[in-house]
Amino acid sequence: MNYLDLAIEMAKEAGRIQLEGLGKVHNVEYKGVTNIVTEVDKKCEAMIVSRINKEFPSHDILAEEGGGRMSKAEWRWIIDPLDGTVNYAHTYPLFATSIALEHNGEVVMGVVFEPNRNELYIAEKGSGSTRNGVKIQVSKTDELQKALLDTGFAYNVHEGEKNNNVNHFINFLLKCRAVRRDGVAAVDLCYVACGRFDGFWELYLNPWDIAAGQLIISEAGGRVTKFDGSPLDIYGPDILVSNGKIHDQMIEVLCQNR
Repeated sequence: MNYLDLAIEMAKEAGRIQLEGLGKVHNVEYKGVTNIVTEVDKKCEAMIVSRINKEFPSHDILAEEGGGRMSKAEWRWIIDPLDGTVNYAHTYPLFATSIALEHNGEVVMGVVFEPNRNELYIAEKGSGSTRNGVKIQVSKTDELQKALLDTGFAYNVHEGEKNNNVNHFINFLLKCRAVRRDGVAAVDLCYVACGRFDGFWELYLNPWDIAAGQLIISEAGGRVTKFDGSPLDIYGPDILVSNGKIHDQMIEVLCQNR
């Protein structure tokens, strides 16, 4: 089985598990004040890790709930088995599975599956991006004041962290048409890729939150950087993505409080 077919199968199976458990009583564990994990997160991750181990036993796996392994292999899978766990625990119907494949430090494949809308987003390096098999592109909005943006707040927003994105949120509210906060970074990035959002920014995301989505945006014609416009590091502290046309305008806003 090739990498992409496996990723698609695993993402869809995870979605099936998620929908099957939606609305049922869950065993919620706390990794922080608001950072939670359910048995469904763990069940999806165990399934994904088991499948990768069977098909590609020499590959590394970086998974949110710690079910993988790291040995500095040439290939590394980056997995979020259930992005949007808080939404899921509250039966808010927006969550997803994100699966990326990294080769020698470069993400070359990304798959995101959002089961509630049955939307499968796929990108391979140099091959464009699709949603349910149809090519997608970023929006053409070229003025920030006409843009619909999206963001999120890191789990440390309750812990007194000064750089908690609240100031950026307020600044953008005064500069754009509207800002949304959906709580599922993988889906947020895909929505930029297909033109539903014009831009997205966030602090302190993890590589499993953004690895697949940032490739899907790039392959859909968007721009992906750090807040200052420099190349994105998926292991770094911030991410800024857009349709490219409003990117510099967004950088200006993000620099207001620096």
